[in-house]
Amino acid sequence: MRSQHYKLGFFLFLLFFGPMASLADPAFVGTYGINYGRIADNIPSPDEVVTLLRSAKIRNVRIYDADHSVLTAFSGTGFKLVIGLPNGFLKDMSSNASNAMSWVKDNVQKFMPGICGVAIGNEVLGGSDVELYGALLGAAKNIHSALNQLGLSDAVQVSTAHSQAVFSNSYPPSSCVFAENIAQYMKPLLQFFWEAGSPFCLNAYPFLDYMNDPASIDINYALFQKTKGIFDPKTELHYDNMLDAQIDAAYAALEDAGFDKMEVIVTETGWASKGDGNEAAATPENARTYNFNLRKRLAKKKGTPRRPKNIVKAYIFAIFNENLKPGPTSERNFGLFKPDGSISYDVGYKGLKSSTADSVVMSLKDFPAQGLLRSYQFVWTICTLMNSRMKIQGS
Repeated sequence: MRSQHYKLGFFLFLLFFGPMASLADPAFVGTYGINYGRIADNIPSPDEVVTLLRSAKIRNVRIYDADHSVLTAFSGTGFKLVIGLPNGFLKDMSSNASNAMSWVKDNVQKFMPGICGVAIGNEVLGGSDVELYGALLGAAKNIHSALNQLGLSDAVQVSTAHSQAVFSNSYPPSSCVFAENIAQYMKPLLQFFWEAGSPFCLNAYPFLDYMNDPASIDINYALFQKTKGIFDPKTELHYDNMLDAQIDAAYAALEDAGFDKMEVIVTETGWASKGDGNEAAATPENARTYNFNLRKRLAKKKGTPRRPKNIVKAYIFAIFNENLKPGPTSERNFGLFKPDGSISYDVGYKGLKSSTADSVVMSLKDFPAQGLLRSYQFVWTICTLMNSRMKIQGS
């Protein structure tokens, strides 16, 4: 009977005090995450987004800046939040360590625990602003140094996301290497991230590859549908979907650069539900098929043909359609949810709605505000009452 009392008390302790140990959690929980883009004037408030994602049971979230209204809404909620240092900050952060320290104090330290990563820029290498190539590494080093000085480097991972523009010869996957004009910047960057324990972050879009060459690519291969796939003659590996091939192409490039042990994480992937006249594949049906099948693929917790032991992890792009994004129509239509919080198409999630459970079950955000002592007293009271009840029943 005593062991049952102990187990009950231990369970309640973990239930209520588990969030306090979040600093020891990994930067990515499970296999599924989502990007929270906000280039829109018609989407729900950050507090409503927290409710939406909690209902969907999505814990890993990336944003592209460090907006304090978002950080406040997510603070103490138990989500694993990666914030972004926008590209426009890179030159300043690279050249001025004190500014990097101020930025970390204002945007990371103030909102701990809960922030698990800082993304230094987005798709810098291979992008159009060549002047930022040289600033990327310096900014990453100064942000990481500031985190280290504040005792946060073990809890907050520094990384940067790359587009497929950094690669050359990516078909078949085993032939992939880093582009010649990128390699001189990429190798020292990889060395730094390897020493810091960070993964290689890849924005991978089968949608874009298919759109670039629809005559040569089977759309079923891009959508995780049944297909003959492709065969890589060098490795003798078979690929039944394009995302796995894109990930393994990144692994091949990393091996060629001397970083064969670095993990690849997909930081963006998705499919547009609407497009221009020349974007025929951007339909609600294809978007639902891709995102539904992707979710099933990630739930299997398996690796790729080249790295079967490295479980694939991916952040979906994105929560909402963003009506103010520039570019083709597809850019504004990657959301799983519409601006009012309802679902764009059914992949197994529910839209925003009130829940009676919210009024009787404490959220992780509200609970710590009551204070450690009162929290302990509450758990102790519950344990005491249950213990007394079990004694009576056993007498």
